[in-house]
Amino acid sequence: MPWRAAPKAALTSPLTLIVAAVTSLLACFLGTAAVLQASAAGGAAVTYQTGIVCPDAYGPVFGKGNIPVETIPAVTAAVQRHAPAHGFGTPIVGQYTNVLLGTQFNGDPHYKIRLGYRDQAGLDHLTLQQGTRAPGLWLGNVVADGEHIGLGARPSVQGTPLPPVTGIYRDLLDPPPRWWCSQQSGAVVDRLANDPIDSIVFATDRASFDNAVHALGLPTMQYFHISFYVPPPTTLSGAEDLLRRSQDLVADVRADLTAQGLGSAVAADVPTFERSVTIARQAQDNVFVSILPLAVISVLVGCAGLGSVALQWYQRRHAQLRLLSARGSGPGALGWLAIAELGLPILLGGAAGAVAARLLLGVYGPPGAPDSDAELRAGIVAAAVLLLSMTLLALVVAVRAHREFELGRVRRKGNRARLLAYFPWELATAGMAWLGWTRLAGYSTGSRLGNPLPQVDPLALTYPVFVVLTVGLLTARLAWLALHASHRARFWSHPALQLAIRRLAGARAPVTGVLVIGTLAIGTLATGIGIADGQEDALATKSAIFVGSDARLDTDSPIGMGTVAMPAALAGTSTIVGELTGTGSVVLVIDPATFANAAALDRVPVDDLDALLRKITQPDPHGTPAIRVGHRDGQSTHLPGGLPDVVSAGDLPVFPMIGTSPGYVVSRTALSHAQLDGIPKWSVLTKTAMADATTALRSAGVYIPNRVSRESALDGLPFFVVSWTFSFVALLGAVLGLVAILALLVAVEVRRRQNALAGALVLRMGMRPRTLLASHLMELGALSGLAIVVGVVCGISVAGLSVPRFDPATFLAPRSELPDPLPFVLTVLAVGVLVVGLAGWIAVRSVRTARTAELIRA
Repeated sequence: MPWRAAPKAALTSPLTLIVAAVTSLLACFLGTAAVLQASAAGGAAVTYQTGIVCPDAYGPVFGKGNIPVETIPAVTAAVQRHAPAHGFGTPIVGQYTNVLLGTQFNGDPHYKIRLGYRDQAGLDHLTLQQGTRAPGLWLGNVVADGEHIGLGARPSVQGTPLPPVTGIYRDLLDPPPRWWCSQQSGAVVDRLANDPIDSIVFATDRASFDNAVHALGLPTMQYFHISFYVPPPTTLSGAEDLLRRSQDLVADVRADLTAQGLGSAVAADVPTFERSVTIARQAQDNVFVSILPLAVISVLVGCAGLGSVALQWYQRRHAQLRLLSARGSGPGALGWLAIAELGLPILLGGAAGAVAARLLLGVYGPPGAPDSDAELRAGIVAAAVLLLSMTLLALVVAVRAHREFELGRVRRKGNRARLLAYFPWELATAGMAWLGWTRLAGYSTGSRLGNPLPQVDPLALTYPVFVVLTVGLLTARLAWLALHASHRARFWSHPALQLAIRRLAGARAPVTGVLVIGTLAIGTLATGIGIADGQEDALATKSAIFVGSDARLDTDSPIGMGTVAMPAALAGTSTIVGELTGTGSVVLVIDPATFANAAALDRVPVDDLDALLRKITQPDPHGTPAIRVGHRDGQSTHLPGGLPDVVSAGDLPVFPMIGTSPGYVVSRTALSHAQLDGIPKWSVLTKTAMADATTALRSAGVYIPNRVSRESALDGLPFFVVSWTFSFVALLGAVLGLVAILALLVAVEVRRRQNALAGALVLRMGMRPRTLLASHLMELGALSGLAIVVGVVCGISVAGLSVPRFDPATFLAPRSELPDPLPFVLTVLAVGVLVVGLAGWIAVRSVRTARTAELIRA
């Protein structure tokens, strides 16, 4: 029976098997990748949010200020009772008293301390410099060292003795270690802000703390906090499960306390992480909605490709199918024959595509883990695509067999194809592109109105793809018309060129198909990479320009005036900058000798800046020499602080800390001591890590009221969501590129006998082999070169127009810009040359290995 022998019979046409398997692989790959991409985006958003939330804020948090001391045991017991039922371990309780005035050490009663205690690993996260963990108190090293308070000292508060000092620990300073993030109000002495507290004194155990509180007769606890340290969730489903368990625990504790008449004793909620989970869910939904139209279109295109494979198989098996129909086999049975012959490669290809989509997720997708449910949904999608592919394969064969063998209706060849070719598809895609462009203008409005993420409009996000598709279809139509008229070309003095033109004209349909796919692939790839990389570059650039360097620490006048020298740990990576406002233009006072080594100058023309810095170094009798930034008509030349009017030494479009706003940059060497003394604000710009810079300045006694780093200056999630969305567009372009390469090589292989016969004849007529190779390279190079040129120009142009409009922070200069496209262009050219060379070698090899007599007989 033909159905039993079908798998073996399929081996007689390996090219059809390969095309069917690869087409199924790509269709299932894209369908599976769309589901995994969206889920991984949710996981990446969760990971991003957990990085900016305190590590004990992932779960439920119970706390209250000035809570009565007598209610603390009931609240703690209620939390401990209900926590295990919801999957939480032992809660960590933190308690901090009010400031204890009149604390006495060594006979001096003028110390101000706060007594604190935190369960479990509190002592593990303090650095003990002297002493042991014996029951008692740990005193901060600043007071202990400065006031010579040693181990064994027994403090007292207004005559009430406290446990002895058994350890000296290193003070927790602002910013504290991450483990103490949620305890900053109680556990940290903010010496940079002139905090009046001398030291936080930690009790080493609960009994010592409770005895001290009882002895002092404290009625309330200023800070009371109960939380859980749980592993940070890595997936959205894990985060939602943790949130749900946290909410259930909060509800049970509230009900328990209400039953005891303590319903208002403590505030219990998970507000911080609940907001984080909401944002992560929105990020996942945004990415999914954005890529869904493209994913559906790409899967349908893959299924259409399998429909073409079915037609090719029908034509190749036409004689056998006619014979089977004459013997009584119905259209359904003939459709099953197609499945029996091609089903296994389609199944294997689809399974390989689904597996590859999961294994390669870390390469093309967001840096997050997908949910297990998403992996299941991705498998269902792959199975659905395979089922649709098999159904389509059988249906196409069955319908064709029914029409031809049962109804006797043989469609006139070419009518429908001619109608489809004449239909102006590019007008329809141009209309969709225009509609997407109109929606793109308001894409980032949501961010400007305070929403955490831009409000997604799928039509806006499909605009770049429809533009590239329109250009590709228009290019293919023009190429079709040119090939239709190519019979008028007369280049017989250049036989290689003439033969290349005739071969192209003889295969107009495959040529235009490869041209459309190739143009769409390269243009989509350029657009996806350009927009994705552009948003990540924009985040880095905006944060760097806003901060001025990797970190900015506002300081006071001594370091700005030079009274306090820059610490040695910051020398070579830091600079001091003064800031003046009040004239409508920002005025920066910089140190030319160190500014270039410390500031973020990636977007500033460095060669010009070096020359301008030299110009503004020396005083000018006519005014204050300055670099003018972001020049506007009517920009005032008057400077605040009693400085002389500006004498412009040159212009720059952008500058650290100023951005593109109107402003001036002057050198501190051109100002007098009195003029420097009038500058109200000084900042240290540094490329040293924030913690190290803070420690160095604190050791030098420098006052630091504010600090900001590039990592904390901006919320990067809106930028990442756009990048994750268009990374799928880039993936689609890469897949289409593989399809285009495969289509080109298949087209060469399909015409192998025809090319071999024609090539053998021209070689017998005297053409040299290298001329024949040049002819094939001209043919394939013209096709690939046109696709590369049109795709690259169109893709880069569309990305250049789209990147600023996808900017989620347009209020912050500079606007997003397209990154340097040269590496992408060179890569595409290299791949194009390699593919053309391989296809030309295959074509010529078929000529050199063919036997002319056998070709003519065939």
